[in-house]
Amino acid sequence: MNNLKTWTRRMAATLAVAGAGAVAPVLHAAEIVVGQVAPLSGVLASTGAQMVLGGKIYFDWVNAQGGVHGATIRHAVADDGYKVADTVTRTRELLAKPEVVALYGFAGTANITQLLSDGVLEQGGAALVAPYTGGESLRNPFNPWIFHVRAGYADEAEHMVQQLTTLGMNRVAVMYQDDGFGKAGLAGVEAALAKRNLKLVVSAGYERNTDKVDEAVKAIKAADVHAVIMIAVNKPAAAFIQRYREQGGGAQLYNISVVDPTELVKLAGLKNAHGLGISQVVPYPYRPQLPVVREYQTLLKKYAPEAEVNYTSFEQFLGAKVLVEALRRAGPAPTRAKVVKALESLQSYDLGGITLGYSPTNRIGSRYVEVTVIGSNGRLMK
Repeated sequence: MNNLKTWTRRMAATLAVAGAGAVAPVLHAAEIVVGQVAPLSGVLASTGAQMVLGGKIYFDWVNAQGGVHGATIRHAVADDGYKVADTVTRTRELLAKPEVVALYGFAGTANITQLLSDGVLEQGGAALVAPYTGGESLRNPFNPWIFHVRAGYADEAEHMVQQLTTLGMNRVAVMYQDDGFGKAGLAGVEAALAKRNLKLVVSAGYERNTDKVDEAVKAIKAADVHAVIMIAVNKPAAAFIQRYREQGGGAQLYNISVVDPTELVKLAGLKNAHGLGISQVVPYPYRPQLPVVREYQTLLKKYAPEAEVNYTSFEQFLGAKVLVEALRRAGPAPTRAKVVKALESLQSYDLGGITLGYSPTNRIGSRYVEVTVIGSNGRLMK
């Protein structure tokens, strides 16, 4: 993990020197450029490192096999620090480069929503594959530019509420990030409860890019609920878990999929994080039961031997496989428009035990959800 952090810092430093997101000016012959904007600094830095790593190991392997139609994939990465304005700036910089044929693996519901509302993706005409968000506003109404690999937050909320109510836990609170991401998850929980003629007991927000959760802890602890569903990222989620437990809060805790359990255990302490339920939108990557999980574990060991198996890097590995298949189908000398058409042709594509599908009228590749739990050893259990 320390080596991965060193790699993250090195990556961020390289980007800073290169001009905070500029693509290297030299374009080699027979090269395909894929652009990724990720949070390599700020509150989501550890997640951003995993996001980049998941794609990198697959692109490295494809290049080692001779690339796509003889062309090498260049993975151009820019850091946005999880800041909306920086996401827009870095994306515009990438799309100004004609050699960038597709975008891949961005983070943040609010960040990507801004790209849509500013018309950045439409003006650029490039597909964005496998964004690390389940925000409903990015799925409905339909937009043609974003190809989702993961289920939406509404799907995750439905699954968690179904599990809770089946166990007789109907007094539910939500702790959420006060932005597009958090509000999307909050709306999903409210809708899942309403379907069962239930209402939230209390909801409490915290400010984006902070871990200021004391007011949320106070409000939720006072409400005496059975369960708390957190729509939060690593640092504020860990802060809530630690303070809520240390102040005697006894509700069952859940978090939506966008957290790293290793980071939560480290920040909140195993005593507090033990028993936390985390919804997941891709299959369990720790046991090599599926062919694609075996492939991921093999390539992780080969190209990043210091890194550990992780849900986030696995999800982005799947996204990279989707994108590379689209590049193959787009033919030699792919264009942005050809990549969009190629992605639409993946109507029932088997990644190795996981099937995704798109079409000209569908951009949601999967609705897979399951819940995992942090066990007594700090590792995730199914």
